[in-house]
This record gives sequence, C-alpha cells and structure tokens, in this order.
Amino acid sequence: MNILYFVALYLTVINLTGFAVMGIDKRKAVRHLWRVRESTLFLIALLGGSVGSILGMRMFRHKTRHWYFVYGMPAILVLQILLAVFILTRG
Repeated sequence: MNILYFVALYLTVINLTGFAVMGIDKRKAVRHLWRVRESTLFLIALLGGSVGSILGMRMFRHKTRHWYFVYGMPAILVLQILLAVFILTRG
C-alpha cells in the first residue's frame, strides 16, 4: 500500500474524531456534565481534524460564540492547506 492510502485513512479518522468530539462536548454542555477541554478540541484540529471540527461546530452549533473558535478553526484549516500545497509543489 502506498503512503497516500495511509494519509487518507489518517485524515478520515482524525476528522471523524473532531466531528464526534464536538458533538460529544455539545451534548455534555447541554446536560451540564464534565466537558472536553478546549485545548483538546484545538489539538484535534491541529493534528489534521480541522474540517471535521468545523463541520461539528456548525452542525451541533457548538463553540460558535467563541471568537477564538470561529476564527481559529478556519485559520488552522488555511494553514494546513498552505502546508499541503507547499509539500506537494516542492518536489
């Protein structure tokens, strides 16, 4: 198997994780239960789950009043896209 298969698999898993964790945290917030740390939500996005995290934010209407999520998550995605373009065009 080639590297692209593993990259695609990794990105699928990390984005599903980002989406799911946003939903889990929203559910816990509504029920006034223990919450997922914001640093964990950002870490998942930084590790490649920014698309899933953004979709989770929108679908579950979660963290949409926090400017650092509203602007931070898309900023992470843009940086990841720029990094991918740099890596793919460099050689």
